[in-house]
Amino acid sequence: MLELIEDIAKLGLIVAALYCALSIYVRRRWPAWAEPLGRRRLGVLLMLIFAMIAIKVSEDVLGQESGPMDEAVLWFLRAHVPSALTGFFEIVTLTGSWRILFPLTIAATVALALVKRRVEAMLLVASVISGTTIVYIVKTAVGRARPALWETDWYWGSSFPSGHTLVVTAFATAAALCVSRIAPAAYRFVLPIAILWALLVGLSRMVLGVHWPTDVLAAWCIGALLPLAASVALSLRADGPALK
Repeated sequence: MLELIEDIAKLGLIVAALYCALSIYVRRRWPAWAEPLGRRRLGVLLMLIFAMIAIKVSEDVLGQESGPMDEAVLWFLRAHVPSALTGFFEIVTLTGSWRILFPLTIAATVALALVKRRVEAMLLVASVISGTTIVYIVKTAVGRARPALWETDWYWGSSFPSGHTLVVTAFATAAALCVSRIAPAAYRFVLPIAILWALLVGLSRMVLGVHWPTDVLAAWCIGALLPLAASVALSLRADGPALK
């Protein structure tokens, strides 16, 4: 517990230092960008937080330091989640498969294009494609073994990161950001749904025993980081001054 508190404190200090350094650099190098960037303070801070957590988790996984905690969390879920809910989590995990996400992405992109929201369509497509690409590259590079604590369904590829979780989080975050641009009043209703979907998919991967908790945590962070970064970049391009 003390080590966890120490890690959280370090993370907070690193994020604060990075944000201050970025703000100072922008004010001195590109003063005209300081105000547009300041209006997106929350988005930038979230990006830094997600990036730092993903880096820390990745270091622990590559250094094989997360094993005991990963196993403890999975066994805790195994002992406390009723077996009657297995069917529910199987349905939840299905919503993160390409069979659901691919047609959903196509339909949402076409709908956005038809109502002439091309920037939002680009945001959604870029988030899903970049998320899928990162999943493939990192799985191939890391090659982490999947959990084998109890009998589970077989899935292709290595365990890190959770592909279902990452792509769902990217899609859900991008969709919520699109709504915030098109209908800001509806954002407060869509955002909880997006968060709940991403959380449930990640939880389902652990409950079903096919991913380690660190696989899911990294996937949540990367999946949220990608559309946030794209959204901030698109907003700054639209509202900020031209770079010279």
